Amino acid sequence: MKTASRVLGSAFFLEGFEVQDAPRYGAERRGAPIFAYVRAFRQPINERGIIRHPDLVTVADDSLVSVPAAGVLQGLSGHTVMLINSHDAAEVWKKRLNLAGPVLILPASEEVDDRADLPFVGTACAGAAARLVGVISRDALADAIRTELEPLGSGLVDKNIQTALHAYDLMATHAGSVTEGAQISARNYEKPEWIAMPFEEADMAAPSIHAAATSVEVKTGLWRTMRPIIDHTRCNRCWWVCSTFCPDGAISVDAQGTPDIDYDHCKGCLICVAKCPPHAIEVIPEHMAQAEEKLAT
Repeated sequence: MKTASRVLGSAFFLEGFEVQDAPRYGAERRGAPIFAYVRAFRQPINERGIIRHPDLVTVADDSLVSVPAAGVLQGLSGHTVMLINSHDAAEVWKKRLNLAGPVLILPASEEVDDRADLPFVGTACAGAAARLVGVISRDALADAIRTELEPLGSGLVDKNIQTALHAYDLMATHAGSVTEGAQISARNYEKPEWIAMPFEEADMAAPSIHAAATSVEVKTGLWRTMRPIIDHTRCNRCWWVCSTFCPDGAISVDAQGTPDIDYDHCKGCLICVAKCPPHAIEVIPEHMAQAEEKLAT
């Protein structure tokens, strides 16, 4: 994806744009999410750093959508176009994530034994993105790939160009669908909220198991030491992430996409907290939650 951003940035530059392209790394280990940003403008760019409100998000692997560390869903609006490299249809992803903006699919390549061998997925994403912005020609895209990949040799360069142009052609009906978004005013800036994860003594945090079996009558929520709480004002009603990844099926979703936690059977594993893309699920110690319930009654 670092190389894909350089290819897209170089293609913009060849079309006369001022450009920034920069990767951002997470944990330095194989398989960790990596993402890169590209800014392009006809005039000098004074802004630096992370793109907080992207006009286009390109996802090279659809398994990253539900990983908060990948930041796929951060800063999206109804203006943002999301392009996902996936076998699933756009309607499926739009329903899963309840996104306001358009969702497009770049048909994923056939599965391979080693995900690192996925054929030229970076240049495919760069080619599709180049067509969606509507200001990059086929020649500029091909020249950008030659410039960035020249050390790899003509054989690999030609294969990458072929892959990128194929993806470019697949997006023909959506050419120019990505446009510049409105600037965000700094006057309305709000500091981000942080989720506190307090550490408790072992005598309080140890599980309490009162019975065996796995029937509905056994309230496995008694094991819980930390309680996940859904902030429905921040929840985007995507319905798919928290309810799918809950290992005990303790999260149900109503017809409006609003999730609800069954605390009788929620064991407090906090997978939902880690998976929730907008961080709408916070955590409080169980004894505090029970004390608040007593006060409410």
